[in-house]
Amino acid sequence: MEAGPGDVITVNPGEVHDGAPIGDEGRFWQMLYFDPDVIAEAVADIRQGRPGEFEFADPVLRQLPQAATMRQLFTAMTAGQAGAELRRQELLLTLLAEVMREVPTPEPLPRGIRAARERIDDDPTKAVSLADLADLAGVSQFRLLRAFDKAIGFTPHAYLIQRRVQLARKLIAGGTGLAEAALASGFADQSHMTRIFTRSFGLSPHLYAVSMRPAQASSGPC
Repeated sequence: MEAGPGDVITVNPGEVHDGAPIGDEGRFWQMLYFDPDVIAEAVADIRQGRPGEFEFADPVLRQLPQAATMRQLFTAMTAGQAGAELRRQELLLTLLAEVMREVPTPEPLPRGIRAARERIDDDPTKAVSLADLADLAGVSQFRLLRAFDKAIGFTPHAYLIQRRVQLARKLIAGGTGLAEAALASGFADQSHMTRIFTRSFGLSPHLYAVSMRPAQASSGPC
């Protein structure tokens, strides 16, 4: 996707984005990371409890009323004003009602692919080989590689790295130091984590940690 000044980029859980600029010009952006459970709870409220799977409909909001609402939400969530919970909740519900769409229920994963994915999900910090995953799935390594990519949207290795970087982000958001977060999430060292983290989220772990400090100090929920 491509976005310009004033646009709002939306990213669904599991999607990869790199934040790389087009050309030689620099870029600056403001970010909000929501726990998927917060979004799920808000969408359930909007739908009055009716079940369904939802995602952001458009990857880029271009100078639309929804983009203006997003900027207001950012201000409300980062200004640190006492008693602003009601305003934040109103803006979040208003925005989600306009930009979320229902997605079809996905086909169940083949049993072997599900077993391989669960092996990674159970402990993404643990090393695993393609042969190990293929044995779990009961297929050849090549067949697993192709089938996993088709079903999940990532190769097994790319999926493992995404699970590790998501774990690292969670640890950093909770106040864990960068070196400790790198080792605890399965990376070889802090430098390795930094490269993957920056490529995945568009900012370094250090900048992400700095950006999370106001949220860590805040006493009120969003």
